Amino acid sequence: MDVDKPPNPERPETFIHPSKRRTFDKDVTIEEYIHYAKITRKQEEEDHRSGAAKPSFLQSVLGRGPPPSAPEHRNSGPSTNASSGLDSIHTEKELGHGHGQDKQQRRASRLGHAVITNDEWVNASRAMRTASWGAGFYLITTDILGPYGVGFAMGTLGWGPGIALYTVFAFMAGYSGYLLWKVYLGLDSYEFPIRNYGDIVFRTMGSIPRYAVNILQSIQLLLIVGQVIIQNGQGISQTSKFRLCYAVCIIIFVIAGFLIGQIRTLRNFGAISMVAVGFNLMVIFISMGVMAHSPPNYQISVLGSAGSAVDASTITPDANGNYPPIRHYNGLPDPNSLIGSINGLMSGVFAYGGAQIFPEIMAEMRRPWDFIKSMWIAQFFIWSVYLIYGCYVYYWQGQYSYTIAYQGLSIYGFQAACDMMAVVSGLIAAGLYGNIGIKVLYNNVFMELFNAPPITTRSGRILFGVTVPVYWSIAFVVAAAIPDYFGFVSVIAAFCIIQFSYSFPPILHLAYTMQKNARRSNEGFDARTGITKRDDNGLKRYVRGFFARRWYINVWHVIHAGGALATAGLGAYAAIVGMIGAFKNPQVNAFTCTSPLNLAAA
Repeated sequence: MDVDKPPNPERPETFIHPSKRRTFDKDVTIEEYIHYAKITRKQEEEDHRSGAAKPSFLQSVLGRGPPPSAPEHRNSGPSTNASSGLDSIHTEKELGHGHGQDKQQRRASRLGHAVITNDEWVNASRAMRTASWGAGFYLITTDILGPYGVGFAMGTLGWGPGIALYTVFAFMAGYSGYLLWKVYLGLDSYEFPIRNYGDIVFRTMGSIPRYAVNILQSIQLLLIVGQVIIQNGQGISQTSKFRLCYAVCIIIFVIAGFLIGQIRTLRNFGAISMVAVGFNLMVIFISMGVMAHSPPNYQISVLGSAGSAVDASTITPDANGNYPPIRHYNGLPDPNSLIGSINGLMSGVFAYGGAQIFPEIMAEMRRPWDFIKSMWIAQFFIWSVYLIYGCYVYYWQGQYSYTIAYQGLSIYGFQAACDMMAVVSGLIAAGLYGNIGIKVLYNNVFMELFNAPPITTRSGRILFGVTVPVYWSIAFVVAAAIPDYFGFVSVIAAFCIIQFSYSFPPILHLAYTMQKNARRSNEGFDARTGITKRDDNGLKRYVRGFFARRWYINVWHVIHAGGALATAGLGAYAAIVGMIGAFKNPQVNAFTCTSPLNLAAA
């Protein structure tokens, strides 16, 4: 069945429409991506001005909106059987691109749908984008907002360095989000939709960097899910007054994760993310009130307080069992030993580490242009909460500030209430991380290498559902085997989070602008023939692109990326040294019935 227009003398037979391209086609040039991205941005702007299917204010805040209207024909051939083909398009769009016309026809025949037309391809890509700026705000806030380690970080850094670094990291995280947004808008289109971080890497740097980034992102998301599992398993254990086996507490949270992990779209996570944000704020308000009227939880301070990281003598009781008084530092607590302070700095990096899912959020927004509004509002909100809460915790608890602040409360009732609310918000956040992690695994391994069905098909949904408990179980095993929660967080921050939030964005923006700006007036992509014309290639072209426009910004991005990589190296060294010490004197892991918090109290 031929779904293209009649032969065009200006279009050679070798022309391949985007809907017939392979998933990651190396023959698609960056000029072609940019060409279709410009058309898509123009169409989105026209829809916005016309108010077509524009969501109400309430829909925008809640994160949902009506499906976008179908576009006019875009020189892609007549649309036949558009309604009957829509379901089949959704299955193809979950993958991102076609797999070639022959494979596409076989799949359509197998699913009982008509072969996808070029207009249907575009319409389906639009239909998948329904999230509003409100959904983006809640997803970003749910992903990033976790202020419970800020007081600890302030204790390892001191007032001045702590406030300064958290402010700098907040701004730089927002700037990295801005860079990803610029590259996304320049390369994403209805014809070639960007679905994840790896897609941006592929289009700017090629296949091998894409594989490396996808592997690193998969590791990061797996470890973060594991970190949340351990954090909330400890909370359940603490709430049960250690009467419930610690391993069972962990397993309870994991089983809950099996259920919430069945949510497949970020739009649906946006709807429940409001609950997570609300519970986080409740935990903050309750713990602040309790800290002002009760002493710290001295017994567990050895497990992960600021004092245990920088100066153990400040949390060691005397012969009569009296603990040292609360103390504060204006500068670094111990300038001669930076290991604890660097690990505290890594907690700051971890606090703003959300950029790895920004492309996924933009991919589901009906108007990706609005992402920048969602992102900056979320970043300002998060920065404000971090500093207010972190400084408050450090003021009242000083060197006893615990890595998970609400577990440092000494009154059981409030401690248990905070634990339970944090378990709910943590479950939603872990579900979000797991959702992205499983999609990265599913799209880049199952579908690409093993020809698995798209997630939107019945068999795809079954396979996705089966993958969820396996993924969460692996995350549990990996995290549970590590006897140092604080060190675990530092390892994730140094090896993974700092790359996605601080190192990769300037590198990707640099790669994008160098290739874009290297284009001469007589070069570019010809949509009639599907041919990209270039006068040269190689190093000479990249150098021309580097200095073509605002070269000083490119120089800044080189410095930015270099500084981030250096910070990552320093953090990795501190994290490794800390982990070596932890394994020499290991805390209890999650494979026993004894909770580490109960072990400290004993």
